[in-house]
Amino acid sequence: MFRGITFIPADTKIDFVGQRAVTWFVSAFLTVVPLILVATIGLNMGIDFQGGTLIEVKTKESPANLADIRGKVSGLGLGEVQIQEFGEPDEVLIRIASQPTEEEQQESIARVKNALGDSVEYRRTEIVGPTISGELIAGGTLAVVVAMIGIMIYVWFRFEWQFSVAAVASLVHDVTATIGLYALLQLEFNVSSIAAILTIIGYSLNDKVVIFDRIRENLRKYKRMPLKNLLDLSINEMLSRAILTHVTTLLAMMPFLFFGGEAIYGFALAMCFGIIVGAYSSIFVASPMQLILGVQREAFSPRAAARANP
Repeated sequence: MFRGITFIPADTKIDFVGQRAVTWFVSAFLTVVPLILVATIGLNMGIDFQGGTLIEVKTKESPANLADIRGKVSGLGLGEVQIQEFGEPDEVLIRIASQPTEEEQQESIARVKNALGDSVEYRRTEIVGPTISGELIAGGTLAVVVAMIGIMIYVWFRFEWQFSVAAVASLVHDVTATIGLYALLQLEFNVSSIAAILTIIGYSLNDKVVIFDRIRENLRKYKRMPLKNLLDLSINEMLSRAILTHVTTLLAMMPFLFFGGEAIYGFALAMCFGIIVGAYSSIFVASPMQLILGVQREAFSPRAAARANP
């Protein structure tokens, strides 16, 4: 009978918690440095958040001559202009900075079309005003905050407050690290970036809850085992499942990263990075934090479980 291939031995005994002096330094680096990057370099806000005009065109030549298009549009005096390939080699996105008034915004579109003439086919034109972009920023921030509060309440009721705090702290770690990636590489930060962050939060939480479940089981099973050893045991028992799940998800994201085109490149890269950071925080942040928070074994005793589920 075929039993499959064993990538990770079932009886691994890696001292994950014992490395906490190093891993917590790495975690602090991944939490603080992104905040510094955002404060100094800033995020490359997309048109969704910044406001402005977006014009999608298809050129008659393939690939499109981006330098020629940039030269024609940049010389119009419309402020910051971004030119980038979008999807196919002959498809181009032109982003123009927001103009003071709606009339000037419409005029800027007319000037761009006049400069490019009939050398391109216009696919779509969108205008995002500062009011709408401000609402999107507020809505995106609120979505992340509400997700965090909901997670804290859920984990608190399912486990104990120590697990709830550890889960939220590790998820904040994942979010700040991902935002730091956007700031460092100056990837466009737009609505899809918020979607990537929320997806990373949900995916990473699932992995942490699985390990928390095993910790809870072992707290009931091993009454006298030191907490450090028990945490290491729980992580090692779930290591094979965690790694295989993350690797499988990462492989599924690779085609989007390499072949998805410019439109979803930032989303795909953030997702791949978030999967790796989420796996790291589940093992080296969320679980070892129980040593600091002081999880109580009595809360998971059979008697306590019977009281909680009469």
